[in-house]
Amino acid sequence: MDAPPSSPSSVSGNPQAHSASDAAAAVNIAVPGHGFLRPNLVWRVLHFPVYLLCRSWIRIEARGMEHLEDSKGGVFLINHQSLLDPIIAAVLLRRPVSFLARDSLFRIPVLGWILRRTYVIPISREAARGGSIRTAIERLDEGFIVGMFPEGTRSSGTDIRKFRPGFLAVIRRTEQPVYPVGIAGTDNCLPRGAWFVRPGRVKVVYGAPLSPEETQQLHDSDRDDAELCELVRLKVAECVQQAAGMLQPTS
Repeated sequence: MDAPPSSPSSVSGNPQAHSASDAAAAVNIAVPGHGFLRPNLVWRVLHFPVYLLCRSWIRIEARGMEHLEDSKGGVFLINHQSLLDPIIAAVLLRRPVSFLARDSLFRIPVLGWILRRTYVIPISREAARGGSIRTAIERLDEGFIVGMFPEGTRSSGTDIRKFRPGFLAVIRRTEQPVYPVGIAGTDNCLPRGAWFVRPGRVKVVYGAPLSPEETQQLHDSDRDDAELCELVRLKVAECVQQAAGMLQPTS
């Protein structure tokens, strides 16, 4: 299958938005040295109904998709408001995002089966993380986007917690672009303790990749990790503020 045209800069309820048929089509990403990245059948079957739900029930809108490079992998660093966030960060893309998630989720019947077949990487908070990091690097080399939530837990609104430095272990082992991503509205659609997704509006902003100078700073293991975490946190916070602004009613 041929790859569809590049993603538009904004996806909303206008003629430039992806059509349902576009959403159902999975991109074959040409990755130098690795052939094509072809999403598996389970990912493609699940992607379409989830896309329709997000477009109709929570009215997702995105900006900044023109920043994403289709010909290589990348790292998403995302704020974390809700359990919906992994879906929101990925559903408008026509390629898989390989998220890191705690390994206890993989022991839940049905959910664990789905996670394994939608490219989610298990990570243990107690055991050594070397295997998870190696898997993440392999996915990046194969052309996947790897998604991480550096806060480590859910926050609320535009307040973003301090970033934990674990994401630096992945970034320091790859030359793939790093994208800050901001989400707003998911804490209203699926707040803590809720069992069902409420109708609402959700916005996501894909920021420009970190500059070569900024990426080089992250690769410098002699730099203070707390300082580097704050550098990236501010980039993500800027995207969150933009996303929150999109939720405000226009006059």
